[in-house]
Amino acid sequence: MSASSSSLPTPASAVDTDAPASTAVGTDPRPDVGTDPRPAVGTEAPTAAGTGTGAPTAAELLDFVRRTAEDSALVASLPLDPEGRTWLRLDGPGGSEAWLISWPPGTGTGWHDHAESTGAFTVAAGGLREHSLAARLPTDGWRTLELSEGIDRTRLLATGQGRAFGRHHVHEVLNESGHEHAVSVHAYYPPLPQIRRYSRTGAVLRLEQTERPEDWQ
Repeated sequence: MSASSSSLPTPASAVDTDAPASTAVGTDPRPDVGTDPRPAVGTEAPTAAGTGTGAPTAAELLDFVRRTAEDSALVASLPLDPEGRTWLRLDGPGGSEAWLISWPPGTGTGWHDHAESTGAFTVAAGGLREHSLAARLPTDGWRTLELSEGIDRTRLLATGQGRAFGRHHVHEVLNESGHEHAVSVHAYYPPLPQIRRYSRTGAVLRLEQTERPEDWQ
């Protein structure tokens, strides 16, 4: 990938909508579990994940994370660590990847995307803030990018609230509370092939690294 700088051109296509068995427990997972590319400025629109192939849609992923977030026993089973995020791997619908994640006060993901995966998440306890870009970024060929005005979106999600999103969704998720853990449920389809991590200074977005499943599983 060249160390070039370019400006952002056209509208994004990400979805915006407002008791699985666990297989692993750990700390500080890389997905959004995490959490933070395409050309254009605009609003986000629903995208199905594999319609017609038997794969779960974005709406089905959102329904799954909402139902899972209502499982109080499962949510309570997640160990909380004041020093970092903890996670529980779940069995998502239709072969999707799913996680139950805790967020200590003041923690967040940083800016990132989810490559070709569609996803959804819901807050099971506490509250989370999401900052996102309502634009498609170029998928490759750049290292720094100047963002156009008007593409930033922010939302505060309280307990029971969630959202779904389409491929290449760029965002960061934060627990802004100074004293309360947050817990959330996330699902992605197809299972995350990679995550691209970004830093941001004002309107300038910079690609910092690319992570693959072996980096967080």
